[in-house]
This record gives sequence, structure tokens and C-alpha cells, in this order.
Amino acid sequence: MTDALRSLNGIQLDTLKELGSVGSGNAVSSLAKMLNKKVEMFVPVVNICEFKDISNFIGGGEQLIAGVLVNISGDINGMMMFIIREESAHTLLKILFHQDDDAQEDFSEIQLSALQEVGNILASSYLGSLASMIHKKIMPSVPYLSIDMANAILSVPAIEFGKISDRVLFIESVFKAAGEDVSGYFILVPDLPSFQLILSSLGVK
Repeated sequence: MTDALRSLNGIQLDTLKELGSVGSGNAVSSLAKMLNKKVEMFVPVVNICEFKDISNFIGGGEQLIAGVLVNISGDINGMMMFIIREESAHTLLKILFHQDDDAQEDFSEIQLSALQEVGNILASSYLGSLASMIHKKIMPSVPYLSIDMANAILSVPAIEFGKISDRVLFIESVFKAAGEDVSGYFILVPDLPSFQLILSSLGVK
């Protein structure tokens, strides 16, 4: 199957990058409501990159991360994953639970549940922004949380969607909440027909 992401022209790339920027901004706005705190977002970095290179952007293949995966169905099919490094996950949970302790121990069941819900809200908000922009129906599945090394977590979408394309839309969002910097990453992998539908819905051929 032709790898459509390898043949994008400049206009198509710019459109996808704008889509990534708007989507992550909408997601961070939802996070601010959840935390009930002002969240300042820095300009997100949006890239079209290969699966094999994603771990390099988040600290290497052995970096411990939390990943929340949702499958996408409706007019657009594929998957989205929200990824956060372990230390950023602890920082986010500290803000959420109004804790002052910086100790980073194993995640409790309550923390894991909260982290899954945070990832779900962020991914769903991103997808809601995408649905509004392209005027299509997008339904996320029940979220699945995994905490492991980056290579292990990223192998799931790589195996599932590598046959469609070895490249993905990768967005790094850095934001500040309660004086703390937190980095999160979004990976959007639509299947080939959905990818083409996204571009055509945005008026890009």
C-alpha cells in the first residue's frame, strides 16, 4: 500500500501541522478545566515522523512512559495515543490531587485511574477538535492505559498500523500548570482512507 505520508506536499504538511496545533490547544484547555487551574501552553511542536523515531523525541526507547490509547471509529478510523513521561505524570497527578510531596513512587490504583481519565479527556478533546474542523463524526473507544518503556508501548501502534504507514502525526505539547512544566505527546494514526478524507475535508487535494 502506498505510504501517503511520504508523498505529502508543503501545503498538506502545513495543514496537518495546523490541525495538530489546534487539536492540542483544545486538549490543554480541557485539562485546565479538569485541574481547575490556569494552564499556559507553549507553541506545540508538530512533526510527521516515522514510528521508529518517536522514542527519540521522548527520551529514548528505555524511557518509562504512560500511554493512553483510544481506537477511533466513525467517519475516521485509526487510533490516537496520548503519551506522558513518568516524571511528568507524577507532576500532573500532584497538581490534580493538590499534593506538595515531590516523591515519585509507584502509581497507586487511584492515580492510575486518574491518569487514564486525564489521557482520555485529552485524547477525546483533541479528536473533538478534529471532528469540528472536518465536520465528520469521530468516536473514541474506551481508553487503555499502559505504563512501560517507550519501545514496548509504541510497538502496539507500530505493529497495528505499520502496514498502513510507517509515519504518523506526532505533536509535542509543553504546558505550565501551577508553576510546573509538563510535557505531553499526541500520536494520531488514521488509516489511509481516513487520512485522505481528513485532507479533502480541509480542502486540501
